[in-house]
Order: sequence, then structure tokens, then C-alpha cells
Amino acid sequence: MVTVRRRDAAPEPPWVHGVSPAVPPAQISVIEAVFREILRNNTMWQYTLKRLIQGITTVWFIATATFLAMHNVPGDPLSAERGTSEAIRANLAARYGLDKPLAEQYFIYLGNFVKGDFGISFTQQNRQVNDIIREHFPVSATLGVLAVIFAALGGVLWGALTALYRNRLPDTIIMFMVILGISVPSFVFAALGQLTLVNLNALFGISLLPVAGWGTVSHMLLPALVLGMGTMAYLTRLMRSSMLEIIHSDYVRTAKAKGLPAARIFSRHQLRNAILPVITVLGPAIAAITTGGFVVELVFAIPGLGRYFVQAVQQLDYTVIMGTTVFYGAFLVFMVIVVDLLYGWIDPRVRLQ
Repeated sequence: MVTVRRRDAAPEPPWVHGVSPAVPPAQISVIEAVFREILRNNTMWQYTLKRLIQGITTVWFIATATFLAMHNVPGDPLSAERGTSEAIRANLAARYGLDKPLAEQYFIYLGNFVKGDFGISFTQQNRQVNDIIREHFPVSATLGVLAVIFAALGGVLWGALTALYRNRLPDTIIMFMVILGISVPSFVFAALGQLTLVNLNALFGISLLPVAGWGTVSHMLLPALVLGMGTMAYLTRLMRSSMLEIIHSDYVRTAKAKGLPAARIFSRHQLRNAILPVITVLGPAIAAITTGGFVVELVFAIPGLGRYFVQAVQQLDYTVIMGTTVFYGAFLVFMVIVVDLLYGWIDPRVRLQ
């Protein structure tokens, strides 16, 4: 049966037949954009909160593990043979509750840690651990950033060359040096670098670079190069693998088929895309190099935080060891979280996993 509607009858609303009311396309696009932005921001906030909780848990675990490890180390940090007077020993014991049960000491330690108080050095009278970190970490950070610059530039350059000259003499030589850079510890490179520099200074009769010390740019060059050798070798391998994958991609073959110059193909298509994996590891690399220069700072007599950490371990200075370890751990966790959040902001697939 067919229903005939009169011409003068009022039009039926569209939702009677299950059709939504007509909305202008421009308004629909605006509404969709608003809802997508709300959903995106909500997901990003959830991802950020999740990473912050994980980071705080990691720092708490580092602080707890450091506390337990230091209290299981043989020896007494306040022993008389370390040159600490009885008055200082009594004050420090009362200040940090060293004569109390281990559980009570732990909660005192956590309370001071939450307040940002790492305590007073056991071996350096009237010197706060916070002051040691504040004065000497910038030196370590400067050395670390310079080492990362050397490592990044060298890794990109050598990695690109090994990919362009694959299975030829430059590739063989560079990959041999990469294996050495990964296998040989940094303190060996430090000693060899100092020995080579001493011989060169004696050969030319002038001081090309200082052998040790800190203060000018010339003092930073050799330690930064030595500190960045391992990271440079790793970045070279990473750049080589990425470059080989890019070289055989479809868009590179298309660019060659169009007759583009080789230099333009290399700079615009190969290098720009192959360098992305290298950039992604620079955040953790900065933190790792900055917090990993203990021995290099000691060999080159650099007044960085790593040097004081090594001295604190030798002297069993509990507060300096625990303070610098937690600080370095928190700094590393912070850098990893920053990189993860950048990943999540750039690639939505990361924060949805």
C-alpha cells in the first residue's frame, strides 16, 4: 500500500525515518576536529601520567636499592681513621640516625630525599651534598654535551660513508674502528690519548692541547672526544643500517630515475630520512654520557661530579654516594621520559600501545 502525502502538508522531520537532522558540512568538520582534539589530549594526558608514575617508581627503586647497598658495604663511614673528629661523628650520627634501626634510618632517608636534602658529606666538613651537585654537575654536563656533539657528527658522517662505500675499503676501515670503539673501554682511550698528546707536544716543542685539567675549550676537546668514542661507534652502526635500508627504498630509485643529481638525492632523500633513528637515541645518549664519565673525569683531572663520586666511593662517603647515585638516576629517568613523551606527541601509535 502506497501512502500519498498532500502537497500542502508539513514536511516530516528527518529523524522520523532514522535520518539525522541536516548539519552543514563545515560545522560537521569543526565538531569532528574538536572531538578528535579532546580525545587526543585525553590520551596524551593519560600517557604522560602513566610515564610519570613509572618514572617516580623507578627513582624510588633506585633510592631504595642504593640505601640497602650502602648499608651492606663493609666498613664504617664515621670511623676515626678517616680523620673525622668525635664531635662530627656524634653530630652526624644524631642528624641521620645512624645509631637507630635500619628501618627507621630508611624512613629518615626517604623523608630527607623527598624534601630534596641529600645531607652533609661525611668526609668534607660542613659541605652539603646538594652544594657538591650544584657546583660540579655543570662541568659534567658541559663535557657530556660536547661529547654527544662529537659522537653525533662522527656517527652520522662515518655511518653515511660506510653505507655509500659498502663492502669497499672505506667501509672495512671504518667498521674496524667501530668495533674497537665499542670493545675498548673509555679509560684505555683516555690513557692512549694522553700518551699520544704528550709525544706530539714533545715532538713539535709546543703544547698542542693540555694533557689534563679544566678551564678552557682546549681542555675539553680530548676528554670529550674520548668520552664520546663508544657512542660514536654505536651511532655509526645505527646510521649505516638505516642508510642501507634507505638506499634501496622506492622513492630513492624514483629520484634516480628522474635524473636528480647524486648530491641532492643524498642530502634531500637519503640523509634526512636515515638520520631519524639517530636522533631518537640522542636523548638517552646525552643522559648516558653525562652520567657515565666518572673514569674519564678522574683520568683528566676534571672537577666534575663523576670525579667526586669516585672519591666518595673510595672514602665510603655514604651521603655523597647515595645523593649522586639518586641524582644521576633521576636525571637519566627524566631524559627517557622526555624522549618518550616526544615520541607520543609525534606518533599517536606510541601512546595507544
